[in-house]
Amino acid sequence: MACSPDVVIRQLLILLIIAWHAPSMGASGISFSWQTSAQQQDSVVPQAAIDPWRLGALTTVGVGAFTVGHGWLNNLWWKGAPADFHVNVQQDWTYALGADKVGHAYFAATSATLIAGSLRWSGLDTASSLWWGSSIAMAYQTYNEIRDGFSQNYGFSPGDMAGNLLGAAWPLAQHYVPELKAITFQISFYPSEPFRNGFYNAIIDDYESTTHWLSVDVHQLLPKAARAWYPPWINLALGHSVRGLVGSSTPQHVFVLSLDWNLKRLPFLPDWLRQTFEYLHMYHLPAPAVEITPNVRWVGLRF
Repeated sequence: MACSPDVVIRQLLILLIIAWHAPSMGASGISFSWQTSAQQQDSVVPQAAIDPWRLGALTTVGVGAFTVGHGWLNNLWWKGAPADFHVNVQQDWTYALGADKVGHAYFAATSATLIAGSLRWSGLDTASSLWWGSSIAMAYQTYNEIRDGFSQNYGFSPGDMAGNLLGAAWPLAQHYVPELKAITFQISFYPSEPFRNGFYNAIIDDYESTTHWLSVDVHQLLPKAARAWYPPWINLALGHSVRGLVGSSTPQHVFVLSLDWNLKRLPFLPDWLRQTFEYLHMYHLPAPAVEITPNVRWVGLRF
């Protein structure tokens, strides 16, 4: 099953609030050393008390987005006669060649990150914000999967749950294993021919139109002596999409190697713009790319 569109609505609403107010995440290099929770706490600057007005605004936005999104999903996917709870085992790993599982991981990670950032804006400390963000994201995705289990057209998906768990845990893993901060989940969309022909109601349902990316911060991974010559705002990204899901008997995985613009690393940016670029980096901007499977070919700008 495709990832929930109301997740996107909530992300956009939260992003509008936090883009101007979220605290700076900093741009320190990677230490390549495990930090215990006690060490993390020692390195955190004491935070101000939780602002009830900000927390109330975030709660209102979250509840409102959930309510609107649930109504949309109920009409789009879940309407009709309910079914007994069942597990989808026949199509769980064959649908969209498994690309939907990557989508679930992306949306869970993105939701957890944005929720955690908004809670930091309200005054909660970093570690607590991340635990709450990951827990809320996982709870919401679990609710959707259970609701799918009562839908005749879908069913509960263990594979989707695995993707949800991986994505929701990712921000926490980055917090406790600092070197993982060099890797960012991204997504991008470019309308496929089936989508342009009206086969899908929403582009988020079309995995031929969707590319999921892992963007690697090369500058952070380089030895300190080599960082001087490598532009810090150029990442490398590995993208995955699928082709031939509609009208073809042989659908294919598509892997792409691309540059990625890490705009938050541009010099002379004000703090608010650098923080905004930090969140916008969850979307992969068009960049030069090479398709490496199923055939090696230059594709120009990959969207």
